[in-house]
Amino acid sequence: MQELQDAWIAFKLGGMIILPLSLLGIIALAIMLEKAFLYWRFARLSYDLLNLVETYNFAWNDLENMLSGLNERHYYKRFFEVVITNRHRPAWWTESRAADEAQLIEKSLARRLWMLETIVTAAPLLGLLGTIIGMMHAFEIIGGDVVNPAGVTGSVAEALIATAVGLLIALIALFGFNYFSRLQSQTMDEMERLGTRLIDHIRLDQQGSIHEAA
Repeated sequence: MQELQDAWIAFKLGGMIILPLSLLGIIALAIMLEKAFLYWRFARLSYDLLNLVETYNFAWNDLENMLSGLNERHYYKRFFEVVITNRHRPAWWTESRAADEAQLIEKSLARRLWMLETIVTAAPLLGLLGTIIGMMHAFEIIGGDVVNPAGVTGSVAEALIATAVGLLIALIALFGFNYFSRLQSQTMDEMERLGTRLIDHIRLDQQGSIHEAA
C-alpha cells in the first residue's frame, strides 16, 4: 500500500503535462482491450472448421452448418459466406468478390491502429515538453534572490517524471501496435490461404459438372 501511495505522489509531481499523458495512456489501453476482444470474439477459427476447409472435398452444406453457429460479425463467416453465395458463378467472379470482402475486413481490423502509432510518437514528445517545463521552473527558482532547495527538487522531479511517464506510455502503445499489426497480418494471410482452398473447391466442382455434361 505504501508503494502505491508513493507512486501516486510521484505521479502528481509530474505537473500539468501528466493530464494529457494520462489521456493518451487511457486511449491506448482502451484500443488494445477493444482489439483483444475483437480478435478473441470475431477472428478465431475453430479446429473443426479449419479442418473441414482443408479437406478440399467437403460438402458445402457442412460448411454452411458450421458457419451458422458463428456470430454475424465474425470475420471468417463474412468471408466464407461471400464465397458460398457466389460459388455457382465463374471462379474469377467469386475470387473477385472474396477479395473485395477481404479488403473490407482488413480495414476493419486496422481501425484505430493509427491512433496507437500516433501515441507512440506523441507520448515521448509530451514527456519531453514536461521535462522542459520542469527544468524552466527549476532554473527560475535558481535564478531568484533566495534559492528554495525544495522548489528546485520538485521542478526537477516534475521534469523526470513527465519523461518517464511519456516513455512508459509510448512503450506500451508500441508493443500493442506491433502485436495487433502482426495479428492482423496473420489473420489476413490465413483468410487468403483458406479462400484459395474454397476457390479450388469451386473449380473442381465446375470441372466435374463439365465432365458430367460431356
